[in-house]
Amino acid sequence: MTTEPKRNQMTPLRRRLIVLVTAVLLLAGLGTGMVLRAADRADRANRPQAGGPAVSGGKVTLGQKDRLMFVNAAAGPHRTAVASVPSTEPGSGRTASDLKCARFYAAAGTGVCLQSDTGVLKQNNRALLLDSDLRTRHTYSLAGTPSRARVSPSGRFVAWTVFVSGESYASAFFSTRTSILDTRTMRLTPSLETFSIDLDGRSYKAADVNFWGVTFAADDDTFYATLNTDNKTYLVRGSISRQTVTTLIENVECPSLSPDGTRVAFKKRVLSRTDLWREYVLDLRTLKETPLAERHSVDDQATWLDDETVAYALPAEGKVGASDLWSVPANGKGTPRLLIAGASSPAPL
Repeated sequence: MTTEPKRNQMTPLRRRLIVLVTAVLLLAGLGTGMVLRAADRADRANRPQAGGPAVSGGKVTLGQKDRLMFVNAAAGPHRTAVASVPSTEPGSGRTASDLKCARFYAAAGTGVCLQSDTGVLKQNNRALLLDSDLRTRHTYSLAGTPSRARVSPSGRFVAWTVFVSGESYASAFFSTRTSILDTRTMRLTPSLETFSIDLDGRSYKAADVNFWGVTFAADDDTFYATLNTDNKTYLVRGSISRQTVTTLIENVECPSLSPDGTRVAFKKRVLSRTDLWREYVLDLRTLKETPLAERHSVDDQATWLDDETVAYALPAEGKVGASDLWSVPANGKGTPRLLIAGASSPAPL
């Protein structure tokens, strides 16, 4: 004679199903909570703050002369919008476009906008190739979080760097991917890691190779970038047509080529395995390094406003996640000055 199980007795299968459903509900609740908190922070950041800069919506194009473009970081409805101010009056009221970006750069009527939307399960990251009116010509999916963006002086080439893992160059473990797009042929090089490497005069290959921070020369072939391998960083000179890079000097990150093509501004790690950097300028003919007057740690790819001045972003004091743009003479003299409060990603037209 068999005995029927009690109606309220829980079978192993039923227990597993309950555990699974509970876990799914908890994860869904956690994800929803995170999204709601992020939305609340964004809502607060999108409200104008007393004493903030004057920002108004309007027409912004890459054809405007003597303007300085940037990503507006000031709180208000135009936060993260591409904006511009007169180059001679960077502290004046700014005009904001409808385009919003995490990173931005432009030259010769060509722009690039890196965007990142945070979802419950993953980020949606993309690069927008822009025309002179900031209209999207093409959209490219990105493999990670936006980090750096550049356009060649002629507007022919565009480069971007993303974090594939890790979220900063100070992370213990991070991986980057740097791509170059030919806007004439629309040929995309998905990763510079496919390029041949000449390190100290020898052909070099390694699994830990990373590139970031491209800056272009005026010949539409030469570029400079950072190569990271074996816990060392190098300045490399590259050729797009030959798909090669050659190391020049160690301890160089996020290079930026001067308009006259003779110098590179870069951030130099002050202490090994730290997130402290000083801004320097390197003479490409002599490889002489000149420390700039900025004493704060600069974690940015500097931009040359002209042949004598570089601009860069620093965290805004007392404002989490916000940044200000500063400038400093490129000869190592003078003192830093606030260029634009609540801004990042400068691009002089």
